[in-house]
Amino acid sequence: MSRIDDTRDFIPLRIAVLTVSDTRSLDQDRSGQTLVDRLTGAGHVLADRRIVKDDRATIADVLRGWVTDPRVDVVISTGGTGLTGRDVTVEAHREVYEKEIDAFGTVFTIVSMNKIGTSAIQSRATGGVAGGTYLFALPGSTGACKDAWDEILAYQLDYRHRPCNFVEISPRLEEGNRRK
Repeated sequence: MSRIDDTRDFIPLRIAVLTVSDTRSLDQDRSGQTLVDRLTGAGHVLADRRIVKDDRATIADVLRGWVTDPRVDVVISTGGTGLTGRDVTVEAHREVYEKEIDAFGTVFTIVSMNKIGTSAIQSRATGGVAGGTYLFALPGSTGACKDAWDEILAYQLDYRHRPCNFVEISPRLEEGNRRK
């Protein structure tokens, strides 16, 4: 089973938070604030935080900017993962991914099923990697952000988590892109 190995040192990551919404301002962004509170409470560093409209090109541009920024290790977005016409965050993320973390959406669905039952089918949470940066797209509800952080990301973004975690493989994410 998974556990925290206290013999290993915690490694803080630099995490950017992106809220996708046509209506929210920073003062009204409860989901983004939930993520900020959880990641900083865990000992990570808030690298950047932005709010953008539900526009695929704009979302993808922000993601690409953070992927190329050496001060960002992880990007977590909230909002725009549903099924309506304005929900384009997943498509923007997939434009940027070099590799998709297929099981992230599956595990998120399992976690959600335990909280909201079959309504979990309406979420398209996703995760991937680009330029050595992890990217995750979460639904816009505070409950979904809490569940994703508390049940998945808090562990996978903690170097001490065993048997494995995203942090320990991070240095190897771009090994296929290096010249031999």
